[in-house]
Amino acid sequence: MSQILKLGIALLAAAVVTLGATQVTKPKKKRYRSSSAGSSARRRMIPKGPPVSARARAEAHEAVFQKIASGADIPVENAATLIPFFEQLVRHQKGETPGPLRILQYGDSHTAADQWTGDLRARFQEKFGDGGSGYSFAGRPWNGYRRLDVRSGSTRGWHTDGLAGRSGDGLYGLGGVSMSTKSPREAVYLLADCRQVEIFYLQQPGGGALQFYDNGTPVERISTDGEGGPGYYHYEAAPGNHRFELETLDRAPVRLFGWAAENAAGVTYETLGINGAQASIVLGWDEAVLRSNIQRRDPGLIVLAYGTNEAGRKDWTLETYSEMFAKLIGRFRAAAPAATILVIGPPDRLQRTRKSWVPMDNIDMVVEAQRRAAAASGCAFWDLRAKMGGKGSMRQWVLAGMAGYDHVHFTSNGYRMLGDAVFRDLMSQYEVFLKARAQIAAAAEAH
Repeated sequence: MSQILKLGIALLAAAVVTLGATQVTKPKKKRYRSSSAGSSARRRMIPKGPPVSARARAEAHEAVFQKIASGADIPVENAATLIPFFEQLVRHQKGETPGPLRILQYGDSHTAADQWTGDLRARFQEKFGDGGSGYSFAGRPWNGYRRLDVRSGSTRGWHTDGLAGRSGDGLYGLGGVSMSTKSPREAVYLLADCRQVEIFYLQQPGGGALQFYDNGTPVERISTDGEGGPGYYHYEAAPGNHRFELETLDRAPVRLFGWAAENAAGVTYETLGINGAQASIVLGWDEAVLRSNIQRRDPGLIVLAYGTNEAGRKDWTLETYSEMFAKLIGRFRAAAPAATILVIGPPDRLQRTRKSWVPMDNIDMVVEAQRRAAAASGCAFWDLRAKMGGKGSMRQWVLAGMAGYDHVHFTSNGYRMLGDAVFRDLMSQYEVFLKARAQIAAAAEAH
């Protein structure tokens, strides 16, 4: 064989080896189950109500609008406790504090739908700057999971822990939901506009490895092996749109909590809702992992929005529920002592009898228990049911097409109206704060 032929064969072999190595490093095409872009599966299950005339609907809509408008006269209770958060807003706007200001909202399906929270996110970011999507759950932890500002998904080999009604070890991370697998080639992805991302996962003895990709380019191999506890991986990205992917590499346990995508400044409004959740669900989460994750996010404001599902139980009393809720607040306070906590009471809810829809009386107890716990714990309280018109008001919201016929959940327009009302009342208090702050500064300069 001539030297030229031998050389040609050697070069061809080298090219094949190089090509093979290149193909291994590229993320293989996966069949993902992606987060919902439209209405969730839960929402499609809400029954349709009887026909409503255009006139009746218009009159009901006007009545709802008037109730929300007059709700501005109902004060935010313990409003002075919002001052630390307002001060952080000022300092972030002036560039005195680096990074985005983070808001975390915990709650049930009202929060998980990300329409109410999505409206608040849009409002805050329009006024104070887009800090990014912040924290979202890894992959697609349940059917219908969504965030309106990002898209995510996962392959089918993952198991979800932390959902309402499931027992587990409590190692669920910041939002109380984790995704686990022991198989290789399982993956999750996130589409987000940001300049940095941080991955939250469980570090555990014998934990598996992950390959991290940014827009299809392999970035780093991440090991989750180590002493048990929360793990983090931080990555600085170029500003713009990114497709982040994580793929398991071996047959070993991997548990993911979520990832936080951020920009250099602005506000994040992070949705941490679980369908069917009650406030007490948080007390079942591992306290050390939760504390570490919350400290990592370092929120300026924590919003607690529970109560709808508890109202359906008859074993809670005013005293036991208030005690539980105060304990819940205490857990968040211990993890984020500098954060402001806002409690949003449950909305009105009706239940079906043989003859008609009637108000669920237990909402009275839940609202009062949350109010007492908030006052005793130094938290602001926003009475959602009072803002929407009080006991029995859900009937008019349904008639107006602002709530579903289950008389529990709201429509997209209804959730946006609630988001607008929360933002309106917070900004009203913020303006009062700014005036007082300016007066104090002027008096200080005068002396």
